[in-house]
Amino acid sequence: RKRRMASTTLDSSFSLQIDKDHIQHGVVVEEIDGLIRVYEDGHVERPQIVPCVTCSLPPELGVTSQDIVIDNFTSIWARFYVPFCYGTNQKLPLLVYFHGGGFCVGSAAWSCYHEFLAKLAAKSGCLIMSVNYRLAPENPLPAAYDDGLNSLMWLKQQALCGASDQWWTRQCKFTNIFLAGDSAGANLAYNLCARLGSKNECEATCLKPLTLKGAILVQPFFSGEARTNSEQYMMPSPRSVLNLTASDTYWRLALPWEANRDHPWCNPLTKAGLMEMEDLRLLPIMVCISEMDILYDRNLEFCDALSRGGKRVKSVVYKDVGHAFQVLGKTQLSQIRSVDMMAHIKDFIMEKS
Repeated sequence: RKRRMASTTLDSSFSLQIDKDHIQHGVVVEEIDGLIRVYEDGHVERPQIVPCVTCSLPPELGVTSQDIVIDNFTSIWARFYVPFCYGTNQKLPLLVYFHGGGFCVGSAAWSCYHEFLAKLAAKSGCLIMSVNYRLAPENPLPAAYDDGLNSLMWLKQQALCGASDQWWTRQCKFTNIFLAGDSAGANLAYNLCARLGSKNECEATCLKPLTLKGAILVQPFFSGEARTNSEQYMMPSPRSVLNLTASDTYWRLALPWEANRDHPWCNPLTKAGLMEMEDLRLLPIMVCISEMDILYDRNLEFCDALSRGGKRVKSVVYKDVGHAFQVLGKTQLSQIRSVDMMAHIKDFIMEKS
């Protein structure tokens, strides 16, 4: 697969000093300005445009947080959020969350996710396990999907051990678990659901005593070789975190070598993908869609395909906001829509619990 240099702008004020790196690592073969730069020798740079923060939280939020290592071999860890305003004897649903970032950037420690998920835990009254999975291009797909499954297997061990003395397990209802994520994290959550729902796989039965109740997909990151109208004609803000050039770059870096954007991990709506979808035993799914997102049409088509395939799907469209508004939007409208999204997520969890 031929690598082509592509660039999109997130922060025009950011500029890397690259002369030394060009000498050391060769030319840049892929780039999303301000987020990731890949050199011809495989060296990868990820500027810290979003700060990583510790797990500390203001006491008045009513949520406690802690980081826990999931797998020492792959260095996978998770940040847990536990609301303590519901009483220590009450068992709460667990939301297993995967962050966005095109499978190439992002972290469970990013300040925007830390703030959003802490508020979501407080408002929804559920525990949240925010998984920090491996990134491409160093770890192309299916590494992130494998990390998602391994996180669930780790949860299974916690349930089997009956480790009720741990600070978060005392309030965790292991028979009431939801998978969730935004953008690439929503793609991860869906593909994990597909793996677990396959008639040819035994992972679902292997998860007992865990019980999965549903999935929440926020602006799921899909693509395809054929462009949708919103991909072609949507005019995202110059500071948007996702445009078509960036999307294509992320997929070139994340997909297996020689795969294109019609690979089923990227495009579940190909003929083969739709046939596979029909055979899946999928969890109830809620899809959160942003009206000003280039993924708008693709997300609607995905929901329509699920419905036509007899799957239980609920879609919610958020007006006048773009991709990742709930974590990166700074406007008053973004804040209002974020509160709405938290309420919708809470309602879905309570309905399916």
